[in-house]
Amino acid sequence: MSKRPLILVTNDDGITAPGIRNLIQVMNTIGDVVVVAPDSPQSGMGHAITIDSTLHLERLTIDDGPQIEYSCSGTPADCVKIAVNEILDRKPDLCVSGINHGSNSSINVIYSGTMSAAIEAGVEGIPAIGFSLLDYSWGANFEATKTYVSTITKQVLKNGLATGVILNVNFPNLNSEEIKGIKICRQAKANWKEKFDKRTNPMGREYYWLSGNFVNLDGGEDTDEWALENGYVSLVPVQFDLTAHHCIQTLNTWDLNE
Repeated sequence: MSKRPLILVTNDDGITAPGIRNLIQVMNTIGDVVVVAPDSPQSGMGHAITIDSTLHLERLTIDDGPQIEYSCSGTPADCVKIAVNEILDRKPDLCVSGINHGSNSSINVIYSGTMSAAIEAGVEGIPAIGFSLLDYSWGANFEATKTYVSTITKQVLKNGLATGVILNVNFPNLNSEEIKGIKICRQAKANWKEKFDKRTNPMGREYYWLSGNFVNLDGGEDTDEWALENGYVSLVPVQFDLTAHHCIQTLNTWDLNE
């Protein structure tokens, strides 16, 4: 008899977010689930870790299911670190993060707590996937994502991932009949054009609200942005090795010992 895979589930929207509750439901059909997720929203936290204060864990039960759950006072990356080092008795077969309320396509992968949790798992040598839905609302409908989440998860468990590779999966905000399928993509060249809304509080002190517009600078039809705009689930393999390998040969021509 084959042993059910051990699956670590986490996110950045917090352990009570509808996205992670839906993800847990799917994972329970595939393996033995342990959840370690932030006790409060951590969106945009990136790969921050807690080094100047204590971390707290709380064992809890939120809804029915066989999963074991802990809330953590730290960041998404903290959740993965503490799960691997303090909670689990063996390395999980897979880590899934999400389902995020909002896009983590293109440059958003850099800022994402959802993807940073998955990347932290990758650093630990654990196959990992980050899932996100292009709907920021708390009441987002995740029903159309479930079949695709299950399919991609089973394929990763069956085939594995290359060392250092993590999957970044984004879902268009469409119903099941409207989604055309999955496209393997590259990350689009896009970025945020930030602006700050400057205000003054009643005490006369100035403060700022960050805002801005997302600008897609990439016309390619092989990108995650194109896929999402055209009704596909985007799947981008990402890596935590940030070395620009193509630049090393050029840099070796520089005279750096003048």
